[in-house]
Amino acid sequence: MAIKSADLTNTKKEDNRNPGTDFDADLLAGISINKSAVERRAATLGTRRSVKKDWQAAWLLRAITCIDLTTLSGDDTPGNVIRLCAKAKQPLRQDLLESLDMQDHQIKVGAVCVYHNLIRTARQALEGTGIPIAAVSTGFPAGQITQAQKLSQIRASVKAGAQEVDIVISRSKVLTGDWKGLYHEVRAFREACGDAHMKTILATGELSTLTKVAKASQVCMMGGADFIKTSTGKEPVNATLPVGLVMTRAIRDFHERTGYQVGFKPAGGIRTTKQALEWLILIKEELGNMWLNGQWLRFGASGLLGDIERQLEHHVTGRYSAAHRHPMA
Repeated sequence: MAIKSADLTNTKKEDNRNPGTDFDADLLAGISINKSAVERRAATLGTRRSVKKDWQAAWLLRAITCIDLTTLSGDDTPGNVIRLCAKAKQPLRQDLLESLDMQDHQIKVGAVCVYHNLIRTARQALEGTGIPIAAVSTGFPAGQITQAQKLSQIRASVKAGAQEVDIVISRSKVLTGDWKGLYHEVRAFREACGDAHMKTILATGELSTLTKVAKASQVCMMGGADFIKTSTGKEPVNATLPVGLVMTRAIRDFHERTGYQVGFKPAGGIRTTKQALEWLILIKEELGNMWLNGQWLRFGASGLLGDIERQLEHHVTGRYSAAHRHPMA
């Protein structure tokens, strides 16, 4: 059963990273989000398109290549990180790949995301695969440490081998409207990251309004963010489609104004194929096909891959399998 699809590998194009811009207070002053309008638009995302059969399988294969396969638990051990990396290298069982005629496409996830102390373990397990290691930093998840400590953590993770650093912003700066302070914080983070790509986590569930989400998104991009990310996954409310709509439109506006493309990472609570498809539809409709790949879109997830594999098995066999048939995902 062949699935016709575009190239699913995450090969990096010529690096054209967002260098950031000068701080623009006038731009921020003009931002105001109509919550009701955003919620009405977001409510249509799962209803206006129907993705079925081979098309759904192709979209789900694409989703796999956009996953930051993540383990951020207090009981993480080198053993379960090694298992996670094995899953990252071969996210689908070989028999499913062969049934889908995708065994030659080298499907793998977008990155593996771990705490700093497990970077070395992940680096050894992923050696030669081209799968980048992302490390959470800057006092993740709360960010309640000093700026000097945050910068030290970033530099240590990059030195240990992290090619991507997921930083958390100071939510207090957003809540108090200290936009220039947030800008300088993010600029310092970007400098500390060096060649490592920086994903700025907004923790949108703690920012109180969609207008603050929109302004924080713009400030992070002004500061040089390579990605803006919804959540740590540790807040009571994480990635939601209304928040995603606001953030992707901020990305689109920044791209139109500056010419620089910034990636988007929804994270936290994305566990099912239905949710993944809704997010893919959001990206396609709001940002376009240019963002529908692992270079510019990432799902921060741990359980999503297992459900995708289960749905693809149903596509091949017509039967749903038990979750335990799909190893660590």
